[in-house]
Amino acid sequence: MNETREVVVVGAGPVGLMLACELRLAGVDVLVVERLAEPDRTIKAGAINVPTAQAMYRRGLLPQLRAEQDAAFDRFAQFRRDGGMPPIDRGRRPAVGHFAGIMLNSDAVDFDDPEFAEVGPAAEVFLVAQQSVEAILGGRAAELGVEVRRGVEVIGLSDDGAGVTVDCGDRRVRAGWLVGCDGGRSTVRKLAGFEFPGLDPEITGHQAIVDMTGAENLRMSWNATETGIYAYGPMPGRVLTVELDGPPADRETPVTAAELQQSIRAVSGVPVVVTAVHSATRFTDNTRQVPDYRKGRVLLAGDAAHVHSPFGGQGLNLGIGDAVNLGWKLAAEVRGWAPGGLLDTYTAERHPIGAWVLDWTRAQVALMRTDIRSRALRAVAAELLASRDGATGVFKNISGVRQRYDIGGGHSLVGSVAPDIELADGTRLGEHFTGAEGILLDLVDSGDLRSRAAGWSGRVRVVTAKAAQPRELSAILVRPDGCVAWAADGGDLDGLEESLARWFGARAHT
Repeated sequence: MNETREVVVVGAGPVGLMLACELRLAGVDVLVVERLAEPDRTIKAGAINVPTAQAMYRRGLLPQLRAEQDAAFDRFAQFRRDGGMPPIDRGRRPAVGHFAGIMLNSDAVDFDDPEFAEVGPAAEVFLVAQQSVEAILGGRAAELGVEVRRGVEVIGLSDDGAGVTVDCGDRRVRAGWLVGCDGGRSTVRKLAGFEFPGLDPEITGHQAIVDMTGAENLRMSWNATETGIYAYGPMPGRVLTVELDGPPADRETPVTAAELQQSIRAVSGVPVVVTAVHSATRFTDNTRQVPDYRKGRVLLAGDAAHVHSPFGGQGLNLGIGDAVNLGWKLAAEVRGWAPGGLLDTYTAERHPIGAWVLDWTRAQVALMRTDIRSRALRAVAAELLASRDGATGVFKNISGVRQRYDIGGGHSLVGSVAPDIELADGTRLGEHFTGAEGILLDLVDSGDLRSRAAGWSGRVRVVTAKAAQPRELSAILVRPDGCVAWAADGGDLDGLEESLARWFGARAHT
């Protein structure tokens, strides 16, 4: 036995790094181990949704996200210039995403819908690639003092009920808790014996950044053909193909220029010649999910807990949501103040969101099939998605603004992401999440409220401020992950102490 840690996180991708940052923010001694010696530069998700942007905004990372988006827009603008297309208007999104490669026109979306209200400045950031998110979180982890060890492979683990012994080959680490954030082929999931039921794949996908000749004959954006789906852009050399004739025979060997060239030609019908490969990956629509994200003192997050096709970049956002939900709960367990059953709410809250994403991606694969019935269904779906109601409804799902947890409570806000309320002092609610505590926002300067909350000092911080605009809401209790745990209108404080105890443990003696 070489060392002891409170938590070991396996995997230094965005999910593992986000979780480690959340734990370290709460003072937890956390070690991250990563099999790869260097960050993975393979092309992956190209955008983030609203909950991901909000989570990073609450931790002060919005400026870094904006800088990455500005750089992405520059590359996008160059791509359009090279293709002879009109310049882009950075203040307007011509499209807001896609469903099965059917683009959603921003003009069709009703952005005045109440579910888009008070999202705050996080809504302005979306075009941020997974590699950029990982780099930002890597910098944040370093600032917080998180130790990340690369080139370390987990080869064994043992959970004895009091802790987990992690075998890393040349050393063993004793941890109170182990979290697998090590991707779809998770070693932790396999070693711990998690079940992983689901559906086998039926497609072969490629995503790559390449140099090629003949690309001027490829159509921009997403395109359905008689032989599959392909997308070209929005960055120079970025191409994606989907062939629906079964999964790849080999997932392990590096993707070659010849393989990509064959796939692009087969799906697009354009005789491109791929001359260089800068980044490439294969993917399928394998869809699986563990029934419970926890097994004793071992937990899973991100792709280790659920896999699906990558359409829409849902995996990155789903994993970040897992990390944010789990981080403060596991920290509470480690610190010893967690109320009974708090850690079990991780699976209870996140499993339904994961199951929804799996269904969402399965539906897209169904609309990509090339048989005559599926083509007819795709035409119907395209017509619906061009309508105001259809485009608005689907974009609310894509953006994540509809996500909420079924945690009970009488107020309509309970279970949803907290509105980013603008305050009279010029700040917004999201700017007050600088530490690991929950926030109790007192909008009516209530001495009674502050007195009732005093027993949870150190776990919940009371912020007293008036709203910039008049509103019925008088107070709101927000968990560290941004979820509303309690809210009141008109000064009614019923249920406040019960909610504080439910989410933040027993009242401390004062």
